[in-house]
Amino acid sequence: MADVSLFSHDQIVGLLAALPDPAFIFTRSGRYAALFGGADNRYYHDGSSLVGKTIADVLSDERAGWFIQQIAIALDQPGMHVVEYPLSGRDVRGLDNDGPPDVIWFEGRVRALGYQVQGEDAVLWIASNITASKRLEKQLRMFSETDALTGLANRRKLMQMLNEHYEMHARYGTPSAVLIFDIDEFKGINDRYGHLCGDQALQTTAEVCRAVLRSTDFPARLGGDEFVVLMPHTTRELAQPIAERLRLRVAEELRLLQSLGDGATISGGLSEMLPGDHSFEDVLKRADVALYNAKRQGRNRIACHFPVSLDAEL
Repeated sequence: MADVSLFSHDQIVGLLAALPDPAFIFTRSGRYAALFGGADNRYYHDGSSLVGKTIADVLSDERAGWFIQQIAIALDQPGMHVVEYPLSGRDVRGLDNDGPPDVIWFEGRVRALGYQVQGEDAVLWIASNITASKRLEKQLRMFSETDALTGLANRRKLMQMLNEHYEMHARYGTPSAVLIFDIDEFKGINDRYGHLCGDQALQTTAEVCRAVLRSTDFPARLGGDEFVVLMPHTTRELAQPIAERLRLRVAEELRLLQSLGDGATISGGLSEMLPGDHSFEDVLKRADVALYNAKRQGRNRIACHFPVSLDAEL
């Protein structure tokens, strides 16, 4: 512990003002009792006008309630209470406009003071701007979930989404359809025209997915030339025309690829989550069986997997 007697009052005030991150003193009721530091307007707004006001004066009821709750938690527990939260200057009434224009992500480190301020228990709340690290975290997460060639979701992200929607189906009966499709005779395309042309075919297919599918649909590259489309809140019957529209548009766009000669087509298998499923893998297996049947029936088509009692009609 530093010997504060070595510093004059003015020096201590100067040291507090030089703190890189804003340090607030909040009372239990949410009053801004004091503010030190955080003067760099590249990272923070000038909050000096908040001193003397309450959190309820400057924030919405919902946000103010959250801050009051965090103050109470810090006062009622030993040690440091750490929280992360987004906030922009527009969220705080009466704040200056000189700081960052966008939403800032903060890490709040909150600790109870061992004495009262203005007749109330109080906390020290240091708010650090962690927006850059949050942005990097988001980019890394995106890279880990995105297929580098097509820009669609990768297998890892697909499995996560399938599992989430299977859980919704198992709990609430929410329907979801699943389409598996691939490019017909893709190996022949690579052998005849080269892998660069094969990559262009995959990229074009992904672009068509983004253009044709609904905003709620979730296309992903499973691997190789195989793609999966998860269609939440959609039955097999409703998914069929969507899958057909995708098939026709992919064939149309691949025909326009000069490097692909006569173009290419896709075949797909369509199924939906059923009450007896034990995991999302069950619907994938059914869609895969339907894909096999589409190939067997001559390619360039979408086949549906029906319940067992209707299999003979497939």
